[in-house]
Amino acid sequence: MNTIAASPPGISTPAVPLRWLPLGGVLGPLGYTVAWLVLGMLSPGYTAWGVHIAPYSPISQSISGLGLGVTAPYMNAAFVLNGVLMLLAAIGIAAPLPRSRRTVFIALALPGIGSILDGVFTLESFLGHTAGFALALTSIIGFPLTGALVRRLGGWTRISTCLLAAGPLTLVLAIAYFVTFSPTPEGALTGVAGLTERLLVLELQLWYAVLGWRAFRHT
Repeated sequence: MNTIAASPPGISTPAVPLRWLPLGGVLGPLGYTVAWLVLGMLSPGYTAWGVHIAPYSPISQSISGLGLGVTAPYMNAAFVLNGVLMLLAAIGIAAPLPRSRRTVFIALALPGIGSILDGVFTLESFLGHTAGFALALTSIIGFPLTGALVRRLGGWTRISTCLLAAGPLTLVLAIAYFVTFSPTPEGALTGVAGLTERLLVLELQLWYAVLGWRAFRHT
């Protein structure tokens, strides 16, 4: 029996099973981060578009490079699992907001769908993989939008304010990545694009962890 105490006007309290869904925002990014950290140390390199790129460097090469070569099955599985857990988190986070539930869900679900696409379409499947990355960058708008809509939840004022700033921060980190990125085999062996990408990914994933944990505690 899922009987829960009454909530303030405009806010619904999710049924008990939904209580656990926001933790997907913690578990998904955590598992994904551990995956690229460990696989980045184990990867001997990979072949993309007929060019062998070795050794693998987390400083100069993207996380997506781990989706090719011997680490491919594990990294691509991590992409997909992370996306699925982010989608579950989006459901759990949006559930207490009946008036803006759909908007918050869409804003938080798009990057999750992007992670799934990046696991299904590897770096060599350029259009599909790029589409996944583009969906991740919708958080530039999605984070401030979510912040504005969750402000009505009691105790969410500080997180709401931080999310309003998270959009511009994500944009700055994305620009830093594109400035340092060079789409050539030579570029994959030099530069710092791998580092700037990881800073962007960590920032994006961190907000899901914060939101997921706060929503779990809130319910």
